Amino acid sequence: MNTKTLISLSLLVGIGAALHVIIPGFFLGMKPDMMLTMAFLAIILFPDKKSVFLVAITSGLISGLTTTFPGGFIPNIIDKCVTCFIFFLLFIGIRKISKSLVSIGILTVIGTLLSGFVFLGSAYYLVGLPGAFLGLFAAVVLPATLLNTAAIIIIYPIVSGIIRKTSIPAHV
Repeated sequence: MNTKTLISLSLLVGIGAALHVIIPGFFLGMKPDMMLTMAFLAIILFPDKKSVFLVAITSGLISGLTTTFPGGFIPNIIDKCVTCFIFFLLFIGIRKISKSLVSIGILTVIGTLLSGFVFLGSAYYLVGLPGAFLGLFAAVVLPATLLNTAAIIIIYPIVSGIIRKTSIPAHV
């Protein structure tokens, strides 16, 4: 892995961290996870195991440190590790068929729903939930899915265009 890739991954995770901190918790300490958008974008642009591992660990740690969910540190780490690797496997599988904006949007929907399920499930078993699982899923995960999908549909073409014009070795 070269320095340009590391810097690009760092920038994406840093932007995700800023978005994660700025967005307030709005339902029982939960908030939409914009860190996922940047993690998914990093995986799409740099689809290799080392990059996915770095993005999963760093985004999990940063999400855990900045969460407003009570006891959400460990569930965030579990969530990001599971979600990033499953997203990576799905992306590798679908990339052979199509790499269109629609398929990236669909993957983002699947990834965000999976992330919400894994986060809430691990939080349920480790620290408990401040409300009903389905209520939290409907009130936070579903809006986050719409927000993340809209964000990646807007951001991906811009970032991939910039990467194509630079010498960053991404797989766009």
